[in-house]
Amino acid sequence: MASRTTAATGVLALTLTCAACTSAGPVPTPTVTAGPETSPPTTATAPPTQPAPVPPPVLLPTGPVTELAANLDAPWSVVRLPDGGVLVSERDTARVVEIGADGGVRTVTEIPGVVPAGEGGLLGLAFRAGDGADASDLVYAYFTADADNRIVRMPLSGGPGSYALGAPQVVLSGIPKASNHDGGRIAFGPDGFLYATAGDAGVREAAQDPASLSGKILRMTPDGQPAPGNPFGGYAWSIGHRNPQGLAWDATGRLWAAEFGQNTWDELNLITRGANYGWPIVEGQAGDARFTDPIAQWATSEASPSGLAIVGDTLVLAALRGERLWTVHPASRIATGDPAVDTAPVVQPWFVGEFGRVRAVLPGPNGDLWFVTNNTDGRGSPRDGDDRLRSVGMQPGG
Repeated sequence: MASRTTAATGVLALTLTCAACTSAGPVPTPTVTAGPETSPPTTATAPPTQPAPVPPPVLLPTGPVTELAANLDAPWSVVRLPDGGVLVSERDTARVVEIGADGGVRTVTEIPGVVPAGEGGLLGLAFRAGDGADASDLVYAYFTADADNRIVRMPLSGGPGSYALGAPQVVLSGIPKASNHDGGRIAFGPDGFLYATAGDAGVREAAQDPASLSGKILRMTPDGQPAPGNPFGGYAWSIGHRNPQGLAWDATGRLWAAEFGQNTWDELNLITRGANYGWPIVEGQAGDARFTDPIAQWATSEASPSGLAIVGDTLVLAALRGERLWTVHPASRIATGDPAVDTAPVVQPWFVGEFGRVRAVLPGPNGDLWFVTNNTDGRGSPRDGDDRLRSVGMQPGG
């Protein structure tokens, strides 16, 4: 079992960053997102009290670490399929590869039109099951093309060892591109809509323009139309983002996002409809009532977070420059707006420097956590066999 480096657990008040970070000064008080409003009963008799839902357990990566695959080329996103298959996107080769049960890697397809450059290329993947007897399962992909970032979908056929992807169909085009800040994570939410992270593509002011597709978290139908209920009448679900790259929903259905800062603070944000997260006017916890502050923040040298996952009641961030995993828990009881339930987040680092840059994290099939390194992307220090997909056991803790 691989050795692990764990710093002492840091219990956060909502006004503090993690204990592992070095702060240049006092951290301003963050904005706590209130819980959903409730209406009073319409009759004189109150409904019977329902027991509060029991949150899932806090789980920490203290189990054995195993290698699932090696020799991946700048992997970016990992998708587990319902039949047990595993697909991985490779940013610079434009390939979608399948990871076999024996750890073997086979090319499923090379997506046409991908133009890798800098941080752009083939980025996020997402899966959507067919919704009828004649409807195909679909794999969605976010990638950098010649003139823009775009989302496409491809019909999936075959099974483990024989997957094939059909011709891509454009779902959404025109997301601004650049050599950096391209966002790129996509995921279907509990509401059935497709969410996508879009960076500011180097045009900072666009993050504050609700009509722009950059510097946003976007929300759309599976066919690529603005989702009903979007707050600004277009694709934007939230605004004021620099370069978000992680998306995950907790046990209560709340959306969380991990975001790259500029020079000072990386962020973990609780995302709410129509909220403004401040970029480029503020970075990190600013205490400015116009904006929603992050729940937690880190020095960029200790994080540079990309992927985000929730296992049990634990948020897990993949850190690139920080070369570690960060856990934040209990996810469902942070910033609830209910003093009787609300719990200050606990933040811990794991595997500091052991595996290099970590790009993506996702729940594994047996309550474990999968994570993929990204040492071959031009910014890391590749080791023999890099890059790799690994699994670590998640065990009760906290």
